[in-house]
Amino acid sequence: MDISTLLDRGTIEVVVRGELEKKLKAGKKLRIKFGIDPTGSDLHIGHAVVLKKMREFQDAGHQVILLIGDFTAKIGDPTGRTETRKALTDKEIQENMKSYTDQAGLILDMDNIEVRYNSEWLGKLKMGELLELASLKTVAQLLHRSDFKKRMKENIDISLSEFLYPIMQGYDSVVLKSDVELGGTEQTFNMLVGRDLQKHYGQPQQDVMTVPILEGLDGVEKMSKSYNNYIGLTETPKEMYGKTLSIPDEMITKYFELATNVSLDDIKKIKKALEEGENPKNLKMRLAREIVTLYHNENAATQAEKEFEQIFKNKGLPEDIEVKHLKEDKWNIIELIAETELSPSKSETRRMIQGGGVKVDGEKVRSHEEEIDISKERLVQVGKRKFIKVIST
Repeated sequence: MDISTLLDRGTIEVVVRGELEKKLKAGKKLRIKFGIDPTGSDLHIGHAVVLKKMREFQDAGHQVILLIGDFTAKIGDPTGRTETRKALTDKEIQENMKSYTDQAGLILDMDNIEVRYNSEWLGKLKMGELLELASLKTVAQLLHRSDFKKRMKENIDISLSEFLYPIMQGYDSVVLKSDVELGGTEQTFNMLVGRDLQKHYGQPQQDVMTVPILEGLDGVEKMSKSYNNYIGLTETPKEMYGKTLSIPDEMITKYFELATNVSLDDIKKIKKALEEGENPKNLKMRLAREIVTLYHNENAATQAEKEFEQIFKNKGLPEDIEVKHLKEDKWNIIELIAETELSPSKSETRRMIQGGGVKVDGEKVRSHEEEIDISKERLVQVGKRKFIKVIST
């Protein structure tokens, strides 16, 4: 990959671009840092935007560092928050970290990567060292952040630990001696603090590269598990394919650019085809194939498309619907769906019922209090793509 593509594709800003360009042209092997706090258990294709950029640097021969913020996760990144995050316990953090590296390995070459945990150094800081770090930033500088400014204006509490978060993230860069830090646009402030701290400690300042935030399936909010608008990296081909088809038409080009490896020339052709009246559904089907192939394989993508056509074009059902045997004959619909794990939460199930998105034997469920008799096999459907057969044992 040429330097201009490395710097331009899927990026918003590079600070300082000229400096980074010189380093790349000189052939210097750079240390590329990306940090992620284990505040959830799953990575999604929104996270993959920056991971794909890391892979580009990796393929170009640079040393990439995946920093797991197991210490900073206890504080919680205040970026974009309207209230203080609930503190995570050590057990929750450990559970969330279990599969992070496995999921990142779907994109990165894990045989040539440096995986670090910031508890290695942040957990050992003495009070004097922490005070020295805290003295490098003023309250006025931190309150300049839009999220803090908004909370102050609305008289919403800001904890002292939240003030320390960007300083701790910046100190990670000092310890790791990073040359480049990657992150979403919302992380710009935190990453620039890293430059300031490196200067204080007499290190060369890291360059900062920001990547776009990928909106979720609703096309409005950023992709997030909390908004239930995400495509998980470890989801089944069927789920990946079906979810991709649900994105708004105006997001097609952005998803091709940020979530696939399709060439920029092809993306230009896709954009032109949309402008000239190409059916968006055809392009979404190609997009879905690209995404499924990226995280699974081409055969899985072909099978997912075949099943989609059977369900939606022929009004049929999947060929391999799981049959689940349960002990009781009668179940409240909310409890039944929770038991079958067709929905991420009971609140989401209630919302789906209200919207007519839950069916039993093809009939819409009208009330979240409805009782379902499963003494005979029943077909339960949640949304357009989730099916299961249930029967009591």
